Amino acid sequence: MYRVKSYMQLLHVFLLVVLPYLNLVLSSSGVGEHAETIRCNERERQALLNFKQDLIDDYGRLSSWGSTKDCCKWEGVHCNNHNTTTSHVTMLDLHTTDDYLLYQPLGGKISPSLHELHHLRYLDLSFNDDLYGPIPQQFSNLSNLRHLDLHGNYMLNIENLEWLSHLSLLSHLDLSLVELSKATGWVQSISNLPLLKELHLSRCSLPDITASSSFSSNSSVSLSFVDLSFNSLSSSIYNWLFNFTSSLAYVDLGYNELKGSIPDAFGDMLSLTILSLSWNQLEGGLPKSFANSSHLQSLDLFYNNLTEELHEFLQKMSTAKNSLESLDLSSNRLKGPLPDFTRFSLLRTLYLNNNSLSGSFPKDIGSFPSLIYLSLSGNQITGSFPDLSVFPSLQTLDLENNKLNGTIDKSIGQLHKLRVFSCAFNLLNGTISEAHFSNLSSLWYLDFSYNALTFNFSSDWVPPFQLDVIKFSSCKLGPRFPKWLRTQNKFYVLDMSSNGIAGNFPSWFWDLSPGFRYLNLSHNQINGLLPDLSLKVQGTLPWIDLSYNLLTGPVPPIPPSLTFLKLSKNKFRGSLYSLCANTSGWLIYLDLSNNLLSGELPYCLSHFKKLSIISLAYNNLYGEIPISIGSLSQVRILNLCSNNLSGEVPAWLGTNLISLSVLILRSNEFNRSIPRQLCQLNRIQILDLSQNHLSGNIPPCFSNFTSLVESNYYEVPTDYNYGPYARDGGDGFMYVSGTYVSNAFVQWKGQDQEYGKNLRLLKTIDLSSNKLSGKIPEQVGSLAGLDSLNLSRNILTGKIIQEIGQMKMLESLDLSANKFSGEIPRSLAHLNFLSVLNLSNNNLSGEIPLSTQLQSFNASAYSGNPNLCGLPLPNKCLGDPPITPRPKDKSIQEDEDRSITQGFYVSMGLGFFFGFWGVFGTIIINSRSRHAFFMFLNHITDWIYVTVALNWARLQRRL
Repeated sequence: MYRVKSYMQLLHVFLLVVLPYLNLVLSSSGVGEHAETIRCNERERQALLNFKQDLIDDYGRLSSWGSTKDCCKWEGVHCNNHNTTTSHVTMLDLHTTDDYLLYQPLGGKISPSLHELHHLRYLDLSFNDDLYGPIPQQFSNLSNLRHLDLHGNYMLNIENLEWLSHLSLLSHLDLSLVELSKATGWVQSISNLPLLKELHLSRCSLPDITASSSFSSNSSVSLSFVDLSFNSLSSSIYNWLFNFTSSLAYVDLGYNELKGSIPDAFGDMLSLTILSLSWNQLEGGLPKSFANSSHLQSLDLFYNNLTEELHEFLQKMSTAKNSLESLDLSSNRLKGPLPDFTRFSLLRTLYLNNNSLSGSFPKDIGSFPSLIYLSLSGNQITGSFPDLSVFPSLQTLDLENNKLNGTIDKSIGQLHKLRVFSCAFNLLNGTISEAHFSNLSSLWYLDFSYNALTFNFSSDWVPPFQLDVIKFSSCKLGPRFPKWLRTQNKFYVLDMSSNGIAGNFPSWFWDLSPGFRYLNLSHNQINGLLPDLSLKVQGTLPWIDLSYNLLTGPVPPIPPSLTFLKLSKNKFRGSLYSLCANTSGWLIYLDLSNNLLSGELPYCLSHFKKLSIISLAYNNLYGEIPISIGSLSQVRILNLCSNNLSGEVPAWLGTNLISLSVLILRSNEFNRSIPRQLCQLNRIQILDLSQNHLSGNIPPCFSNFTSLVESNYYEVPTDYNYGPYARDGGDGFMYVSGTYVSNAFVQWKGQDQEYGKNLRLLKTIDLSSNKLSGKIPEQVGSLAGLDSLNLSRNILTGKIIQEIGQMKMLESLDLSANKFSGEIPRSLAHLNFLSVLNLSNNNLSGEIPLSTQLQSFNASAYSGNPNLCGLPLPNKCLGDPPITPRPKDKSIQEDEDRSITQGFYVSMGLGFFFGFWGVFGTIIINSRSRHAFFMFLNHITDWIYVTVALNWARLQRRL
């Protein structure tokens, strides 16, 4: 019995010890009912499922969640391995890459259930920008959290950051782009994180802190990284930031509202390697304390108001000569000549563009192999083109918009790494040959625009590069299309405007790069027909400008994706119905003015819902304006002048085209009255209905023209941007884009002039040469921002309104050839900017008001008014006293006589004596002065003799 009992005890022990291991073996081999090992804590598993339930997963990223019971195997979930039977979730990483090809964001709300993950150390939900709503306050329970990253979720918001104070182990915090505008105590909450090392709060709309704010003594002593860029913080942020002077290595306060001088404390940050204070309102120069910044690698002060001499600025950074890699001082007001910056031996990128730098490139500059990016554009740099062989590693060189002269040095051909080169808008001349490009195989951006350069290549030259951007505007490439262009079949931008190119398009041209974005061949002498552009152009939202050429034939069908088409100043004929083949509606700019087009305006223009500018002026179009144009609510400029359009001015122009700022219907056949609905165009700046057959009264509601009432209100669009697209420029990606300035012909001060960038500054109303009758409405006087008013050659009656004196900005006023009566209002003398005035051929009477302004005009401005008198007219007003010389006052005569005393003559004699001998005495006594004086006389005599002789010889040749 005892033996049996002993066996039973041994069996019991065996089962207790062996069975768990057996179960484990069976589970791992997939044998038995419980083959799967459940390592995940059930409560945490349920918390994750609840978190998933509130999310929107359009891309199936969380498809593994729930497919197995072990949450440690789910996508983005990581567990610890301290216990073989149960593990806790320590890491949740569901961030999304910002690569648009791999972009798969989660949406929905963040569930408070995550607070059940008590062992969580790492949480990353960044770039899931479809997440929205508040961040749960229950995150305060995540007491083990070290890393929290919610970057890029701009629809998330937090009203209070107090819960952060409970995360005492947090070392990395990134809430960039999260809305924090209501988190007024954010600084105090951050200060309660004793182990914080990295702080990212960029673009959070952070509320500013007050100068009296108190901060916790429990602040981190190891904070090394602070990014508070793109907020509206004032200089009071320094009070908190400078508590970490000893530990900070990275500081970004760019795009805030910092004012005053750069504080000395930045120079005292001995560990500082990267500092960005760009796009603020900082003034003065660099503090002397920066002499301590021996570890500084990057300094960004872009777009401030710094005014220091550049060589003084760099001298204060001399201790960083062996560490500085990037320096951005662009868009300031730094002055002085270019210093020798080769002392910074590791410098890779140098931005000095848009300052007030002058002088020439420093001579005898040493080799600078580290520099890869140099931007000096937008300065006043003079002298000859520099020797570029000292920059063998250069990848981007921007010298545009300076005053460089002479020829381009052939040393540029040695920069085999060069990718981007621009010297546009300088005074360069000479010839560009193949030698300039001999080794530039990496070049993709080339801009020689607006220089007096001539290109001379052999007919069989094959460039070593493939260009994306080709800009040669206002250079000399013609008269033929350059044959080397045939090798460039991948360009996005081609600008060869004003190049003297003549003849037809080569057969290969339109097949070169069908994916281009911008094509400008305007201001040449290209003739012939255009092909069917809808078959030749396949780019994304392309721009085409072929204006100011000699192109003929019909307007071709346009590509579906075309956004900009300018074919003005050519010889196109026929109707506009070829445009109807395009129904995609991407077109925003259409200019076919100054051609020979005929027929009616097609109804199909309504397809182009995005149209902003329509210019069909100076053609032979006829008929009424189709009502379909009324559906184009985004039109800002409508110019149909100098055609044969007829009918009434449509009332729907005022009710439908509410964005209209320029309306020009001059020189057509419109009749009837001006519709009152035009007064709803509160953005109108240029209204020209002149030279038609309009009748009736001027509408009394012109005071509704808001942009004409307010002197500082401008709405006319002139700048249109094309692009951007990205390419590597050496210093990361370079975004290539451009600006196109639109233009229009406007009647200004009696002349038809073309305006481009200044078009937005014009404010005019021209109703001249019609049959308008009645009085000028008093409301016209409220147009205080109006520059020009022309009501001439109508049948207007009554008096000139007294309120006209309120139009303080008026520069031109023409009321001639009407039937105005009464006196000229005295308020007209208050118009200080008035430079053009015509009141002729009316029935005005009385005296012309006396003022410096009104009497300065020619008498013709008042002629044809028989009852008008006073200067500058020759006829005097009745009752005016005759103009006789005024007798000199006897007391004044006595004062003048009394002033000429004996002392006066003595002073005059002494002055003559010392003046004469001071000059000629020096010549007589000093031989060098005497020699110089007579040499000067000889040179003058020779110059007069040579000039007279040359002119006499020229005159004899002509005779």
